[in-house]
Amino acid sequence: MADNQELTSGAYIDKVNQKDDKAKNMNKHSTVKTILLGSIIPILLIIAWELVCRAGIVPSYQLPAPSTIVEKIYNMAQDGTLWGHIGITTYRVFVGFILGTVIAIILGSFVGFYKKAEQLFDPLIQAFRSIPSLAWVPLFILWMGIGETSKIVMIAIGVFFPVYLNIVSGIIGVDRKLIEVGKMYGLNTFQLIKRIILPASMPSFLVGMRSGLGLGWMFVVAAELMGASQGLGFLLTFGQNMAQPETILASIILFAIIGKFTDWILKKIETKSLHWQDRMGQ
Repeated sequence: MADNQELTSGAYIDKVNQKDDKAKNMNKHSTVKTILLGSIIPILLIIAWELVCRAGIVPSYQLPAPSTIVEKIYNMAQDGTLWGHIGITTYRVFVGFILGTVIAIILGSFVGFYKKAEQLFDPLIQAFRSIPSLAWVPLFILWMGIGETSKIVMIAIGVFFPVYLNIVSGIIGVDRKLIEVGKMYGLNTFQLIKRIILPASMPSFLVGMRSGLGLGWMFVVAAELMGASQGLGFLLTFGQNMAQPETILASIILFAIIGKFTDWILKKIETKSLHWQDRMGQ
């Protein structure tokens, strides 16, 4: 009898493992399929771009061919200058992103939990949100000079607003009935936050982080206009001053690739954090 139970238990475990392996293989297949599908339009555009440039329809001093841009990136990688530009820009975005997100979490949680705090702080924050990024540049140069501090603070401001807005809306949007049910079960304030408010507002918070990271990559360009001697934003102005469109486009393409890669990382974190959700497209 015991042997039969062991066989049954072993067969069940094997069946579960087979299902897990099948699910993993399906996920891998889905990921590859998504990548291939998402690559079709960019590849077609690059081919068309190359053909237009080689046919001489657009002069090379206005729009260089993709092959020329790739050659420029390769040459910068070979002489070592590329990695310095990518490294310092990524560092600025990373530090600014962390700083802006932490401040947004603290202030957004405070405003979201307390109605009086929302009435006190939110009007001023919304007013600051309307200020264009470039408007901060002369003020930050005056206050903090052209060092790293002013650049990182500039990026942190760009990251702060979308993260703050999504945290506040996520907390305010929690179903009041869920909180009432939690209170009926005797949950204290900390338990309500941990078990109900945090999971319910997490999707909005993660969307805010992705939006904030995207704005961080946009604000770093404005930040690197503040007297930077290195960085992808510096390459943009250098290419403009030296009449090198291939340098400008190389910088833009690198921004797009690195920005997409960092967004992909956050999306993976979002998917793993929200695995409990039964969402469309899963």
